[in-house]
Amino acid sequence: MTCEGCSGAVERVLNKLKDKGVENVAIDLPGQMVKVKTTLSCEEILDVIKKTGKETEFIKTL
Repeated sequence: MTCEGCSGAVERVLNKLKDKGVENVAIDLPGQMVKVKTTLSCEEILDVIKKTGKETEFIKTL
């Protein structure tokens, strides 16, 4: 993610999952990170983000 358009695309696809387990989405554009509070698996979240055409990498769970 290098621009607000990119982060907007990621935020839109994740917000569509609000009723399916995504509780909160926080995008750090300068750090190129997305923090997602969810009951879904990291694989499910990464697959959704990949649909935007953005490169994804899992960092960690808390």
